[in-house]
Amino acid sequence: MLKFTIKRLGVGIFLLLVVCTLAYFLLYLGSSTIAYAILGENATKADVLRFNEVHGLGKNFFESYGGWLSHALRGDFGMAWNFADPVSTLIKSRLGVTLTLVTSSLVIAGFLSLLLGVLAAIKGGWIDRSVQVLGLVGFAIPNFLVAFALVVQFAVLNHYFNAVGWTPPGQNFHEFLKSAVLPISAIAVTAIASLSQQIRGAVKDTLQNDFVRTLKTTGLSDRRIVFKHVMRNAAGPALSVLGLQFVGMLGGIVIIEQVFAIPGLGSFSVQSTAAKDIPSVMGVVTVMALIVIFVNLVIDLLSAALNPKVRL
Repeated sequence: MLKFTIKRLGVGIFLLLVVCTLAYFLLYLGSSTIAYAILGENATKADVLRFNEVHGLGKNFFESYGGWLSHALRGDFGMAWNFADPVSTLIKSRLGVTLTLVTSSLVIAGFLSLLLGVLAAIKGGWIDRSVQVLGLVGFAIPNFLVAFALVVQFAVLNHYFNAVGWTPPGQNFHEFLKSAVLPISAIAVTAIASLSQQIRGAVKDTLQNDFVRTLKTTGLSDRRIVFKHVMRNAAGPALSVLGLQFVGMLGGIVIIEQVFAIPGLGSFSVQSTAAKDIPSVMGVVTVMALIVIFVNLVIDLLSAALNPKVRL
C-alpha cells in the first residue's frame, strides 16, 4: 500500500507541474497585448515598457516561469494586478466558500445517489424506472438553468431563500442556510442524476455474481448480503464516478457563483480572467489543480483499500 501511495503522489506532483506549465505558457503567449488591454489603446510605448518591467512581462518564457515557480513553491503567487493585494490572501478569503459549496453538494449527492441507486437495483419496478428518468433529465438540463429555476421559484416568487449573496456559517447559521441551500441544490442535481445511475448499474452487476448466490444459500439475510458484500464490491466504480463528479462540480461552480453572486474562487477566476490578471489566474489554476489531485489521491487510496487488485 505504501508503494502504491508513493506512486500516486508522484503522478499527482507531475500532473500538477504539467498543468501549471501549460497554463503559464498559454497566458505568456498573450502577454504582449496585456499592457494595452489594461492601460488602454492610448498608452504610450514608454507606459507599456514600464508596465511590462514592473510586472515581469519583458522576460523570456523560461526566466519568467522559473521566477513564478520558485515563488509559488513557497506559497507566494505574487500581487494581484486587479486588487492590489497578495493573490494568496485573496484565494484564502474565497477558498472556504467554494469548498463549502462543493463538499456540501458532494455529500448530499453521494447520500441521495447511494439511496436511489441501491433501491433501484434491488427493488426494480417503478423505482428503477424513476431513477432512470431522473438520470436522463439531470443529464439534459444544465445546472445553471436549474439554478435560475430555483431562484425564481424559491427566492423571487416565494421568499424562502436568498436569491444572491453569501453569509458565512460562523456569522449567522440561519442566514447561511438561506444563502447556501439554492446553490448547493443546483450543483447537486446533475451529480445525483449521474451517480445514482452508476451505483444502480454497479449494484445490479454485482448482484448477478456467483458469490452472491452462494451467500444466499448460507442463510444470510438480503440486507446483510447487500450492505456487507455487494456494496463493498460495487464501491470501486462508484468512487471513481464520485471523483469525476467532484471535478465537474469545481468546473460548474464558476457559473453557479456568478448566478448567485457568491464571492468564491469561481467568481474570482472570472474577474481575474476578464482583467487579464496573470498572477491571480495562475493562483486559482494552481489551487484548483491541487484540490483535484488531492481528491483523486484520496479516491485512489480508498479504492485500493476496498479492492487490492487496484494496487497492481
